[in-house]
Amino acid sequence: MNYPETSRKPVSDEYHGIPVEDPYRWLEDAKDPAVRAWTDAQNNLMRAALDAVPQRPAFYERLKKILSEASASYYAIQARPGQIFVIKKQPPLQQPLLVTLTSVDDLSTERVILDPNQLDPSGGTAIDFYVPSLDGKRVAVSISKGGSERGDLYIYDVETCQPLSDVISRVQVPTGGGSFVWNETQDGVYYTRYPRPGERPEEDLDFYQQIYFHKIGTPESEDAYVIGKDFPKIAECFMETTDDGRYLLLLVKNGDGGEAAHYIRDPQGDWTQVTRFEDEAKGAALGPDHHLYLLSRKDAPLGRILRVPLDQANLSAAQVAVEQGSLSIQLFLPTQNYLYVTELDGGPSRLRVLDHQGRHVADVPIESVSGVWELARMDDDDTLLFLGSSFLRPSAWSRYDPVGNEVTRTALVTTSPADFSDCEVTREFATSRDGTRVPVNIIRRKDTKLDGKNPALLIGYGGYGISLSPNFVPRLRVWLDLGGVAVIANLRGGGEYGEEWHKAGNLTKKQNVFDDFIACAEYLIKANYTAPQRLCIEGGSNGGLLMGAALTQRPDLFRAVVSHVGIYDMLRVELDPNGAFNVTEFGTVSNPQHFEALYDYSPYHRVKHGTRYPAIFFTAGENDGRVLAYHSRKMTALLQTASASDQPILLRTNTSGHGIGTPLDEQISEYADVFAFLASQLDG
Repeated sequence: MNYPETSRKPVSDEYHGIPVEDPYRWLEDAKDPAVRAWTDAQNNLMRAALDAVPQRPAFYERLKKILSEASASYYAIQARPGQIFVIKKQPPLQQPLLVTLTSVDDLSTERVILDPNQLDPSGGTAIDFYVPSLDGKRVAVSISKGGSERGDLYIYDVETCQPLSDVISRVQVPTGGGSFVWNETQDGVYYTRYPRPGERPEEDLDFYQQIYFHKIGTPESEDAYVIGKDFPKIAECFMETTDDGRYLLLLVKNGDGGEAAHYIRDPQGDWTQVTRFEDEAKGAALGPDHHLYLLSRKDAPLGRILRVPLDQANLSAAQVAVEQGSLSIQLFLPTQNYLYVTELDGGPSRLRVLDHQGRHVADVPIESVSGVWELARMDDDDTLLFLGSSFLRPSAWSRYDPVGNEVTRTALVTTSPADFSDCEVTREFATSRDGTRVPVNIIRRKDTKLDGKNPALLIGYGGYGISLSPNFVPRLRVWLDLGGVAVIANLRGGGEYGEEWHKAGNLTKKQNVFDDFIACAEYLIKANYTAPQRLCIEGGSNGGLLMGAALTQRPDLFRAVVSHVGIYDMLRVELDPNGAFNVTEFGTVSNPQHFEALYDYSPYHRVKHGTRYPAIFFTAGENDGRVLAYHSRKMTALLQTASASDQPILLRTNTSGHGIGTPLDEQISEYADVFAFLASQLDG
């Protein structure tokens, strides 16, 4: 292809006595006019190449129908007396809405509290998260623009749907996140505050979270410091209160590696630290029985749940409510009399009912291969609401009645024009290089022949303890209609089998993730699902790093690679505003052992000139604060000069961010490009 000319301007760094050359350091400066011109030229090349694919208009129209004509979907339910708050995604609107219902069984009771599409008809404004007041009369909302995830806090009156004059800036930034909760008297909010200009150096303004208190109707300048001066630079804070607001739980994560500490604020305003990072308490919830419930993985990699009285907020007072079992605990929710627990069996979920002492009450009857994504309780009720989905069925909120052990669907059910009734899912296992069995979930049409001729799309992630549970992905219908099979791999680095599974794929053991993925690809070939010339792979973010590692370590194994908003320069990533949060997951170049591992697999440093690389489609977001777009720019430039094959290497840069808050139309356009790219390779 006639790639845009890219100047080499080598810069050399030394790590532990090892010199490392970076030929495209200059592409890191997004403000440089030359970088902007280069990005525009790459977009023009990409546009010309993909617009020439005959199937692209059909892909666009098919995706538009699938994604725009789906029914509403609902998530982030929070119940308050007499009403239920929920985020509603309503295609073809560009952004989800905040609405209330008086019943999950009656959609006619819906009221729209905040519609970002009215605030910004361009679709560039999004709701990050929200918290209603304890009585449900007001709601605090974080709102960001351009996919930036940089949120400001607004407060809305629920009756009038109008904002109050109070606005608090910078309560959320990418990865560091944000949180707020209402105080007991509901005349103010505790919120995550980042440093203001002048308080710290400019490069530190997205770190050092602290908790402040804002009283409604007063200027932000009068907000009071509460806690946080001693927290780590990479602290990520999340808050929750009891139903009466008397106790406040503060969870403080030490970056993204999984370490967390917990604090309780009592009704007198005094703080007690309940756990420290080394206690390995990963999650927490406040129960209506005025107990704190902790998910501990200390000497229990699959998890046990501890129960601590709030008036004795000390780990020494904890009792084991749920012992470690054979499956990994995923989610848990205490109600007045029960404890609901979801567990993972390598990906699929199981939902159990226990009492507060951990005695088994019942198994909730759900589909055998499904994912449970959210648990919610109604006000002063043991009834459970849970959001479930499968690979073949869209998400739906169901109600579980513990008295009758019955599950009934609510009205919050999603339907989709993407029909998978002619498909089936098989769950098989690949064997990784060290003998580890790795689950692969294969979605295929029932008439699929195992003749090695099927196009296959292998998807993976493998990081941060995040699990790829069964989930409905309507765009995969387009791939199946191309005669393909879609495969989701449950790699180490995730949480599918607990904390040991996560730790086996992070820090110096990250190579296990790539070995697992390559083993899954080889399994698909060996089992006659596909062949290397028909095998395509896709991943995003940490999954983009996975794509970079896979294509540099085994370029012979794949026909095409789609890598979204990926990390590729592992020696520089910790210098990014977001990168420091990832040190606890990836490691740091300042540690010799970490550096050795990072340098060994860093995709940008493993590109070899003269290698026949597969076709590659990179995507990046100009406003991405989680993974800066320069990773994709540098990787694209290097591969375009290094590859000895005639396969295209394309870069698509949009004006959004990491993917969260991307307008619906942009999602449709990007995936039309993805399928056009893949189809062009399968036709070759």
